[in-house]
Amino acid sequence: MSNKRAYNFSAGPSMLPLSVLEEAAADLTNYKGCGESVMEMSHRSGEFSAILSDAEADLREIMDIPSNYKVMFIQGGATLQFSMVPMNLMRKSKKADYIITGAWAKKAAKEAKKFGDIKITASSEEDNFSHIPEVTKDDFREDADYVHITSNNTIYGTKFPYIPDTGDIPLVSDMSSCILSEKIDVSRFGLIYAGAQKNIGPAGVTIVIAREELLGHAGENIPVYLDYKTHSDNGSTYNTPPCFAIYIAGLVFKKIKKDGGISAIEKKNRVKADKLYGFIDSSDFYKCPTRKKDRSIMNVVFVTGDGEKDKKFVSEAKALGMHNLNGHRSIGGMRASIYNAMPEEGVDTLIEFMKKFEAENK
Repeated sequence: MSNKRAYNFSAGPSMLPLSVLEEAAADLTNYKGCGESVMEMSHRSGEFSAILSDAEADLREIMDIPSNYKVMFIQGGATLQFSMVPMNLMRKSKKADYIITGAWAKKAAKEAKKFGDIKITASSEEDNFSHIPEVTKDDFREDADYVHITSNNTIYGTKFPYIPDTGDIPLVSDMSSCILSEKIDVSRFGLIYAGAQKNIGPAGVTIVIAREELLGHAGENIPVYLDYKTHSDNGSTYNTPPCFAIYIAGLVFKKIKKDGGISAIEKKNRVKADKLYGFIDSSDFYKCPTRKKDRSIMNVVFVTGDGEKDKKFVSEAKALGMHNLNGHRSIGGMRASIYNAMPEEGVDTLIEFMKKFEAENK
C-alpha cells in the first residue's frame, strides 16, 4: 500500500489538515506528557477540561460568537438535531416553517412534523433542488416558533446566497457542510448546528450554537439528554462527551486561527471553487446542473450526461489517488467536495485529470 495520502473529495467524513493529524499522532499515547491518551483520560480531568474550554474559546473567537450565545458539543450528529430543534424550540404556537432545498432539509422537516405544525414555506424539489428558493419575511407565519434552513446542500451542490429575513422569528440553520468555510453573522441566527465530519473534525461530535433565550423551554416529557439546557448547564459534560472528536476539533480551530482566521479560509475556498466551476463552465463535456448564483463552494456537482462515462471517471480518478468523486447514490454523476482541508493543489490535480479524461472520452 502506498504511503502517499490521497486527495479525498468525500462529502464526509472529509479530509483533515495533515498538521492536525500529525500533532494528534505525536500525542496519541501520551498527551502533553500526562501519561495518557486523550481517548483514555477522564472527561472530568483537568487536562480534558482545558481541551474543552480551549476548543469553545477558540470557536467563539474565530466565528465571533456573541456572549449571549451558548456553545455545546453534543453527540448524535446533525440527524439528532432534526429532533432536538423542535423538541426545544416549539415552545409557543408549536408551529415552524421550513425551506426545503435538498434531502437533508426534507428529513429535518419530516422529523419535526412529529412534534408540531410544520409548513413548507418554499421548496425547489420540483426542479431537482438545482436552486435555492427566494423568500421574504412575508412568506413566514407570524406566529411560527422558528424558521429552519439547510445552509449548504451536499447532495445537490447548492448553498443559500442570502440569509432569509425572518423578522423576530428565530432562524435555525443546519450548517454541517459549510460551517467555518466563510464568514457569517452569528447574530442573524437563533440556533446553528453542524455535524463535525466536514470542516470541524472526525464524526462523533456536533456543534450547537444557540441564543441563550431559546434554552430552557423543553417540555417536561422531553428526555433529559435531549434538552439543550442540560448540555448548556453542564458545560457539555452531563455525560461522557466524545472526547477525542472534541480534541481534534480544538486542534482544527487552532489551525484556523494560525492560518489567519475564517476570512483567510474563505478567500482560499473561493479560489478553489472558482477554478473548478470555471473549468466546468468552459467545457462542453461536463455540466454543472446548479444555478450559478446558488452554487456551493464546498460541494461541486457535475456530470458528463453519460452514466457509464461518469462511472469510468470516478474509477480512473480513484486509481490516480483522487478518492470519493462519485455523486450521491440518489442522483449519480460526480461530486467534488472541497472542504477547508482540501489544498488548492488537489483541485488543480482534479482539473488536469478532467482535461485528460475529456480528451480521451469525447
